[in-house]
Amino acid sequence: MSGTDEGAAESRSARFDSVHKWAATLAAVVALAFSVYNFTELRQKPRIDATLPHLLRIGPVNGGTVFQVQPTISTRFKSEDVEVIRDAHLQVTPANTPSPMRPIFYWHETGTYVYDFTSDQVNYRWTGDPAPFIVSQDKPQQPTLAFWADDWTFAPGKYEGVLRLSRSESSSPLIKKFCLIISERAAHELRTAEQRRIFFFRDDLPKFHTSPESAKCYRRETD
Repeated sequence: MSGTDEGAAESRSARFDSVHKWAATLAAVVALAFSVYNFTELRQKPRIDATLPHLLRIGPVNGGTVFQVQPTISTRFKSEDVEVIRDAHLQVTPANTPSPMRPIFYWHETGTYVYDFTSDQVNYRWTGDPAPFIVSQDKPQQPTLAFWADDWTFAPGKYEGVLRLSRSESSSPLIKKFCLIISERAAHELRTAEQRRIFFFRDDLPKFHTSPESAKCYRRETD
């Protein structure tokens, strides 16, 4: 091989080594950036969200009213930390009635519904007192939150509702708003039904979607 060929070969080899070193360095920098990003993401507080169901359960209880709602509370992001839902509050306000008529709901208990194959019925079962619960990516929550209002029942009309889930002091609460329409028929059912009977109200029934007033509101499924 001539001196010229040897020089060209050495030059190509030097360029290859240089490109290889730069590629290895770039790969190391990218890997480090991903590691830092993942570490930072894991150290952040979990970002959680709450979604209301398509069905609410309402009924008479002890001379007052029970209001059951089962939100889905979850996070799509990994985190070393967990979020704690410390308290739950329900506010229901008549849309066309002065505020003094607003009922005072309080979180009474948490429960679940279990299907009984023998009777072919879905039965309510108490699962816990009103207490904080944990939410993480591998542990989403769907609690049935039961709120009670003493010595009060629904009158016909439209109601504005707010479900507020309180978190740690450094985190803002999760707030979900909804509307509820109580017909004359539904109000009569709630007034005259036996204690602890439950009635369903839905926001996804096609027959109500044609009405601008109630398209997104929960209504009695038999209205």
